[in-house]
Amino acid sequence: MAKKTEVTVEEKLRTLYDLQLIDSRIDEIRNVRGELPLEVEDLEDEVEGLKTRLEKLSGNLDEINTEIGNKKNLIEEAKSLIKKYSEQQKNVRNNREFNSLSKEIEYQELEIQLAEKHIKEFKAQIEQKKDVIAQTKEKLGERESHLKHKKGELNDILSETEKEEKALMDKSLEYEEMIDQRLLTAYKRIRGSVKNGLAVVAIERGASGGSFFTIPPQVQMEIAARKKIITDEHSGRILVDPALADEEKSRMEDFFATL
Repeated sequence: MAKKTEVTVEEKLRTLYDLQLIDSRIDEIRNVRGELPLEVEDLEDEVEGLKTRLEKLSGNLDEINTEIGNKKNLIEEAKSLIKKYSEQQKNVRNNREFNSLSKEIEYQELEIQLAEKHIKEFKAQIEQKKDVIAQTKEKLGERESHLKHKKGELNDILSETEKEEKALMDKSLEYEEMIDQRLLTAYKRIRGSVKNGLAVVAIERGASGGSFFTIPPQVQMEIAARKKIITDEHSGRILVDPALADEEKSRMEDFFATL
């Protein structure tokens, strides 16, 4: 039975740093997209909301026009009754019948006045709603134009980066499988806790990459020896020496150039 090859600390560090370079490249691609997907989603929701509002306003106009039609019918019926009662008054036999018909005529005249008042109010509502519809249509046009522009931007970025991002994500998963689970968990935990997503950094000018805290010379020598995993006591990031970082950057840049 063949003996399983032991992975050295240096190999672990190289694999970890390569994974960091790949994940950082994915971060860069996503940063280019930025808030665009969310902007597009918000604009789509706003456009749908404005369309729904227009439908509702149009429905309200139909309802008001129906009410106006009903009131006009009521007026015509009232006029017809007034004419009928006026004719009947010519043939009454006593004052009681005449007065009764007069009250009916008066009632129908009041009905006409009330209906005309309602029609006037309805027409005012129509004008008001037409103004709101015009404003809503104008806003919808602006938002649809803005949405089209933002979708174009997003599609351009996606067409440029989608293939590369997919290849990088596949490569990231490939490298994750090469790393000890405990170390990978630590890497992801650190990466998730720092703003720039850098969990593995090289020493730069005697300090941890992206940090102002100087690393003691003895610790720097231990890091350069590549015999154990060493973390920055201030940020918790895993540290690698500059030479290893430069070698892996050069190698990964060659890979990135193929995407």
